Amino acid sequence: MKTILCFGDSNTWGYSPVDGRRYNADQRWPALLTSLLSLDCRIIEQGQPGRTTFFDAPDAGLVNGHDDLVPCLKKHQPDYIVLMLGTNDLKSSFAQSADDISRNTAKLVREIQQHSSQNKQPAPAICLAAPPAISEVGYFGQLFAGGAEKSREFAGYYALRAQELGCEFFDAGSVVTSSPIDGIHWEADQHRKMADKISIKLKEMLIKEN
Repeated sequence: MKTILCFGDSNTWGYSPVDGRRYNADQRWPALLTSLLSLDCRIIEQGQPGRTTFFDAPDAGLVNGHDDLVPCLKKHQPDYIVLMLGTNDLKSSFAQSADDISRNTAKLVREIQQHSSQNKQPAPAICLAAPPAISEVGYFGQLFAGGAEKSREFAGYYALRAQELGCEFFDAGSVVTSSPIDGIHWEADQHRKMADKISIKLKEMLIKEN
């Protein structure tokens, strides 16, 4: 059985922009993969609301993804990883460009590769996913001032990083549109679209590895 780790932020966790609750397993995209992929695949959902790549901001509920990553690798020993982070790095207080954020995610990919090498384990196949563009509306609009323009540059930079790192690339923004309600999170139909398209990518990766 192949283990697929989905490591991301609130849009991997399944945060609803309508009421802030977590979507049910039949609504959020990582859980939907179970029915879309082979029965020989086990999906590990590791989304965390507020997760950044490397930044700490406990007062804002932000969680440093770098600190979470290695424990997840040790616990689950995944064969495949979908890594989608960067949206929370757009907060204006972090003063990061789209290029900076793509390089932050690249450091996480290298961390995965180094962990495998140090532990003499087969390296998991990694899909680096570029988050979709955000819009600056409501409460989040103030926190993410200037982030919308940067987010539209994600796909280009993430694709470059994936090419440099020798991993797969997926542009979530070509599939998903962030909700106009809060500008950051995805409505349920977008989770379904994400699951449908990323499952195709994962099937290609499974075939390639086998």
